[in-house]
Amino acid sequence: MTGNKEFTNRRLHSLLGVIPVGVFLIQHLVVNHFATSGPDAFNAAAKFMENLPFRFVLETVIIFLPLLYHAIYGIYIAFTARNNVSNYSFFRNWMFLLQRISGIITLIFISWHVWETRIAAAFGAEVNFDMMASILSSPFMLIFYVVGVISTIFHFANGLWSFAVSWGITITPRSQLISTYVTIGIFIALSVVGIRAIFAFV
Repeated sequence: MTGNKEFTNRRLHSLLGVIPVGVFLIQHLVVNHFATSGPDAFNAAAKFMENLPFRFVLETVIIFLPLLYHAIYGIYIAFTARNNVSNYSFFRNWMFLLQRISGIITLIFISWHVWETRIAAAFGAEVNFDMMASILSSPFMLIFYVVGVISTIFHFANGLWSFAVSWGITITPRSQLISTYVTIGIFIALSVVGIRAIFAFV
């Protein structure tokens, strides 16, 4: 019974990391990338997201609750899981280790980012281009955001590989190899989008 419960929890953890959390990450990166077109473009995109109907309900049900579960169970996995050298290659075991490390970094980064933006907005601050430009004017915060964004994207992209395996999408060694190249491509593409957005505020 315990094994079945853990299997279910891991499947749910994997699913929520892709849908809806992963989808939200891509959407968030796309909105931030509007900063490359200037302050007005970013502010318009941010305002559109702010004015979505039932925004607080959507954020709570579709983003925060799934993210909270994924984070809590992810911490459990990070501190209890062991590398599986018998079933996976040296490379895959390194990716598994980096997945756990990037998960912790991502949790710290997202918590701080939410504090600086969403919590600040709840107390009356306006989430706009000037807010992000002010945050990223600090060299320390600029490095922190670059590391945080890359870590978050890596965690998502590498998690897609695990998701495809755990859900039976990629079973054969060949399909898993193809999945590796696809997820590397996703990591590179999203990293370009994320880093360009960060430096657009600088």
